[in-house]
Amino acid sequence: MLSAPGRPWPLGATWDGAGVNFALFAAHAERVELCLFDGDSGPERARVELAARSEDVWHVYLPAARPGTVYGYRVHGPFAPHAGQRHNPAKLLLDPYARAVVGPYRWDERHLGADAAAPTRPDPRDNADCAWRAAVVADDYDWRGDRRPATPWCETVICEAHVKGFSMLNAAVPAALRGTYAGLAHPASIARLRALGATAVELLPVQAMVDEPMLARRGAVNYWGYSTLGYFAPSARYAGAADPRSAFRDMVRALHAAGIEVILDVVYNHTAEGGVDGPTYAFRGLDNASYYRLDARDPARDVDLSGCGNTLNLDHPRVLQLVMDSLRYWAEHMHVDGFRFDLATALARNAHGFEPRANFLDCLRQEPALAGLKLIAEPWDVATWATGGFPPPFAEWNDRYRDAVRDYWLTGQASRGELAQRLAGSADLFAHNRACPQASINFVTAHDGFTLADLVSYTHKRNEANGQGNADGTDHNRSIDCGVEGPSEDPAIVARRARLVRAMLSTLYLSQGVPMLPAGDDGGRSQHGNNNPWCQDNALGWVDWSRHDDALGAFVSALAALRRGHAALRRTRWLTDGVTADGEPDVHWFDADGTTLDAPSWDALDGRAFGMRLGRVAGDATALVVIFNPHPQALAFVLPAPPGGPWTVVLDSAGGAVLEAAGVGAPGEGVVVLASTVDCRDD
Repeated sequence: MLSAPGRPWPLGATWDGAGVNFALFAAHAERVELCLFDGDSGPERARVELAARSEDVWHVYLPAARPGTVYGYRVHGPFAPHAGQRHNPAKLLLDPYARAVVGPYRWDERHLGADAAAPTRPDPRDNADCAWRAAVVADDYDWRGDRRPATPWCETVICEAHVKGFSMLNAAVPAALRGTYAGLAHPASIARLRALGATAVELLPVQAMVDEPMLARRGAVNYWGYSTLGYFAPSARYAGAADPRSAFRDMVRALHAAGIEVILDVVYNHTAEGGVDGPTYAFRGLDNASYYRLDARDPARDVDLSGCGNTLNLDHPRVLQLVMDSLRYWAEHMHVDGFRFDLATALARNAHGFEPRANFLDCLRQEPALAGLKLIAEPWDVATWATGGFPPPFAEWNDRYRDAVRDYWLTGQASRGELAQRLAGSADLFAHNRACPQASINFVTAHDGFTLADLVSYTHKRNEANGQGNADGTDHNRSIDCGVEGPSEDPAIVARRARLVRAMLSTLYLSQGVPMLPAGDDGGRSQHGNNNPWCQDNALGWVDWSRHDDALGAFVSALAALRRGHAALRRTRWLTDGVTADGEPDVHWFDADGTTLDAPSWDALDGRAFGMRLGRVAGDATALVVIFNPHPQALAFVLPAPPGGPWTVVLDSAGGAVLEAAGVGAPGEGVVVLASTVDCRDD
């Protein structure tokens, strides 16, 4: 095949309208071969040497190559684990910049890079007939005038969802579309998102992924997808019979047309190759010592900050470039609206640990393609918790919020002072960074952990189906079973569970910050006590809309309307007990007898009921009072003086009553929300 030296940039396979330029970073390689295949699953038909090398980038130009050309690499170099090098030309390697991941992939022991019997030697078996391959693409999608919704943070409500799990059991979605990108974009799915007030959907990983060997060996899959291999390619798992890139873009365009943003959960902390005894799919065979963090005392060992066997080395400029190029690509070419960074502290480290001014975070902050997009950090990894440590414009998953809400309503171990901090946006965690309350992503439940229904139905996890002896998943759930473990037909238990769920949902939607709710939690979804269904690609992991609690769903819709209707619930400035433009306090915390709460009262674990009055803000003519009563007995509350007209009760979580569907009172009047395990009495 005719070839020319080509260029060292851009990295990956780039179609220029006449031919394709191939460029690959492999700093320690001695020789690189480009393997061309006869289609996605066909045999190798040609092999081309990348004879040109510019610094650490190998490159070649093929004038006869076209979009659709299927290829992979073989990289020759030292296999010296003691020096961190694990080259093995017997393994076909995926291009890290592959825009489309194709091939006859199936799990086979031949993917292992090291000889199982002698780990210091390379495994000599060729894996090309069962390995992933890349395909050249042309970026010629017609976006038809697509525009991002650009929803302000203060108006954002996030639904965390799995592409497949969201529509797989929705009978209103055509059978052929269920579990696909098109299924999530179907009007029936969009209606479900709108019902819970979602302005954004945060998707569990959709970048091309590979199941862990331990799962593949027993015929299971990594359902959640936190096992990324291709950082530029949408997974074909959710495309059905369609082209994955077009199907993903069609989904984004449809959601945007409905006013819903698309946020991707991205996994740049580790790859699908696992630990050093794992497979060699790409990075390990390309340049192990550059791509991964290695133990300085023993480079044969990976530094594992992810709990998944390896950690990408973003200290290396080419690895940092890979991640930034990937983010830029999804923003510019796939039109996504933001990113949630899994185990984000692992991406921002120096020799001493997490660093808020790490190179990666600085690059994100100055990248024009990401300006205005939503950036969300999961502020921990297996070694570090850093909630509140990320600089603007990051928002963060707020684990302190999760724990406070659970402990306040369920275990009795959170004081009203702790809950009040979370209700007010967690200024103690985020204000020091000159952030606004929307830096806090508030959640009570997420994809990992109990669902909201299970949180009040189980005290112990039930993870036996995962095949790990119930050893996986957290044991510290801050949950209760309300008297019996698991399902119950006792009316008193059922009623108590429902009251607690509504109380926690009310707290979530009435807090300053950004609420996030997993799909199905607005309708009582259960995972039967499994708090870690990462490998459950079945009815346990999917949302069963046929069991959706419509009454609870209507209650959540009312909460969403209440939040939309009151700017005081969506403040962009911190509550400081100061005075608003109307001459009233921005917030007033009071006891059941109407007196202002004093300092000693905040920390007591008895007498934890309290009220919150939010002052009126510009554009909101009504004042708002929220009453919190976690006790099993009713309490009489003395309310503050109304702002003009009488107080109007619009929503009662104890009884599940939505008394004012629109969630707003008449101008000049005030509204009351009762978040309680029992009915509160208004004096």
